[in-house]
Amino acid sequence: MFALIEAAGWPIWPLILASIIALAIIGERLWSLRSGVVLPRNLLAQVVQECRQNGVTPQMLGQLASGSPLGQVFAAGLKNVRSTPAIMKEAIEESGRAVAIELERFLTSLGTIAAIGPLLGLFGTVIGMIEIFGSQTPQGGNPLVLAHGISIALYNTAFGLVIAIPAMIFYRYFRAKVDAMLVDIELQAIKLVEILHGERQA
Repeated sequence: MFALIEAAGWPIWPLILASIIALAIIGERLWSLRSGVVLPRNLLAQVVQECRQNGVTPQMLGQLASGSPLGQVFAAGLKNVRSTPAIMKEAIEESGRAVAIELERFLTSLGTIAAIGPLLGLFGTVIGMIEIFGSQTPQGGNPLVLAHGISIALYNTAFGLVIAIPAMIFYRYFRAKVDAMLVDIELQAIKLVEILHGERQA
């Protein structure tokens, strides 16, 4: 591995840093965007049952707000349960925007890495080409310098693509997953409002 890094030259280090950051973001998002964490199963039914049995209590609101993103949106609506459905929905929308920002955390950084990976590889390629042409003299070129320049150009190009392709795949996957989760959260929150105001059966 060290021999590969040495052959690729110093331009490989920004690529290695980008790959470490990308792996950290992918791991963190895979852990944080689990369905059971964001959208706990049967939470809507549990909240409706709790409201009908004990009403909306500060303890219940605290548990919901700290439990999951879906619970956070439910808690925002339930704080205004004595208001009109329109006010409840407005509170839910405001909380939903905050939840959306939280669910999309680090995705912009991952998308940026996917975009700049090939550019960093191209930068390494340019450095390699500069070394190749810089080694040429009227008496001829140094084969060792020429070979080193070629290795810098090729290794950096390849490594840039190796970083960019998985980063883009995971970026698209996480974007689609977050969008689907936000739609689900919105639908469940609207259903909660309609159930509590008697506009819909549980």
